[in-house]
Amino acid sequence: MNILGISCYYHDSAAALIMDGKVVAAAQEERFNRKKSSAEFPLLATNYVLQEGGISILEIDAIIFYENPFQKFARVMLNHLKAYPFSLPNFMRTTPVWLDNRLIMPLVFKKELGYTGKVYYTRHHNSHAASAFFLSSFEESAFMTADGIGEFSSVSAGMGTDKNLEPLFQINYTDSLGLFYTAISTFLGFRALTGEGKVMGLASYGNPRFTEDLREIIEIRDDGSFRIDTSYFGFNKGHRMFNRKFIRKFGTPRVPESEITPRDMDLAASLQKITEEILINTANHLYGLTKSPHLSLAGGVFLNCVANGKIVKETPFQKIFVQPAAGDSGGALGAAAAGYTFLSGKRTLPLQNVYLGPSYTNRKIEQVLSINNLEYKKYTDQELVDHAAKLLSKGMIAGWFHGRMEFGPRALGHRSILASPADPKMKDRINKKVKRREIFRPYAPSVLKEHSEDYFDLGTESPFMLFAGEVRKDMRDKIPAVTHVDNSARIHTVEKDISPRYYALIEAFHKTTGIPVLLNTSFNVRGQPIVNTPQEAIDCFLNTDMDFLVLENFIIEKHK
Repeated sequence: MNILGISCYYHDSAAALIMDGKVVAAAQEERFNRKKSSAEFPLLATNYVLQEGGISILEIDAIIFYENPFQKFARVMLNHLKAYPFSLPNFMRTTPVWLDNRLIMPLVFKKELGYTGKVYYTRHHNSHAASAFFLSSFEESAFMTADGIGEFSSVSAGMGTDKNLEPLFQINYTDSLGLFYTAISTFLGFRALTGEGKVMGLASYGNPRFTEDLREIIEIRDDGSFRIDTSYFGFNKGHRMFNRKFIRKFGTPRVPESEITPRDMDLAASLQKITEEILINTANHLYGLTKSPHLSLAGGVFLNCVANGKIVKETPFQKIFVQPAAGDSGGALGAAAAGYTFLSGKRTLPLQNVYLGPSYTNRKIEQVLSINNLEYKKYTDQELVDHAAKLLSKGMIAGWFHGRMEFGPRALGHRSILASPADPKMKDRINKKVKRREIFRPYAPSVLKEHSEDYFDLGTESPFMLFAGEVRKDMRDKIPAVTHVDNSARIHTVEKDISPRYYALIEAFHKTTGIPVLLNTSFNVRGQPIVNTPQEAIDCFLNTDMDFLVLENFIIEKHK
């Protein structure tokens, strides 16, 4: 049975293909059309996953859309009526879009894909829950999802057993932790949907002195829920998510790209702290209902790896799985998993890795190198990792392009920018000269799994870079470039069986330097999606201060 999952029209559109229970391919549309967080119909991503599966659209048994557009439209119209007349501009701007595509998805699939077969809808948070539990390795598990908003709910929780998802409770809009976090992120001068991760990084620089002020706006309840005082916000009432009452309480909003003040840092720290408290409270309540040792998580809120790390430490759950494409792109994957399980009566196979995107052969790469008139050298596999490790140990910065592209927002050693973690100036150098982004933003360590506990106090595996932990005190001077200002790190544990070449590179670096860790960040510059093709990797390499580029078995050294 071939099931195609689709998410689109809000942000991070994606397509995912499950064939006979196995996730064969999944990709975000942004990687193909080069529009960051693209919301467009994922035509290019769909074409890719079909090609990877070796099938045509005529061989798809069903398309599953990641949410119910009719329920969502009903909620949108109801909220417009409640907020009238302030909502009129939004109503006039968005209603034609609904009528043009979202309410006629079978016709959209026919127009865009030539597909006339079965179409099913699953609720937004059901897609997230399916992506978390059905793709985990747990036979049974509590599950929790949290994001801005689905049809009506912003948080849902329940118990997964075998092929079933039993809902236990949900929290509905306008009580939305995701929108709360996003609204304050925009107040701090960052863009909605892309700036929340920046706020998480900024929080480490601040003092959470506004926590009690935020408690006046968002009430944490004993039953695992929370309540937001919406009089501070402008949800659905205009172009700005916060309003004058919020400004009177916290001061003038930060202008984007302007200087970051101590007030901004402290508000970010307070927001992060109360977010962690809410998630821990909800998770503990869920544990009390289920007594399950396992927890499966998805939804954009769970891209907050600092909060995820706190859930590991401060709840009774023994094992936690966070679906790696936790945001809306992962909704396509969850929709496909939910559809396959429902239609076949069988559960999908566990997700082993996120390497679900395109790959390129050495022959194709050599053609691209020749077209660009670049000097290069081809190496054997072992020669390649040995030479790259040697260059990295000398303080050089690498673009690393290997195998199938990652699905989701994290670069996990296939489309990465790499450097030595031992140079205390490396973080600032990469922020200024390569990534061209805010100087406060940290970088992640990729560590050989068997050495992770030597360097980090984590308490769990982190194969998808979705848990933050503390760098051990005796190791902070060894890896300063990946040690954040609060001594934390967003950790990526690397396994030999999952990513053999990346593992071999870190192993070679370990032999050269005595450090089994590399600084790892996504292969892109600020405002652009992660590179997909060899040409995009070359363009990024040539237009930044990276020192060398690895494309499969080829190395291009800029100084040569």
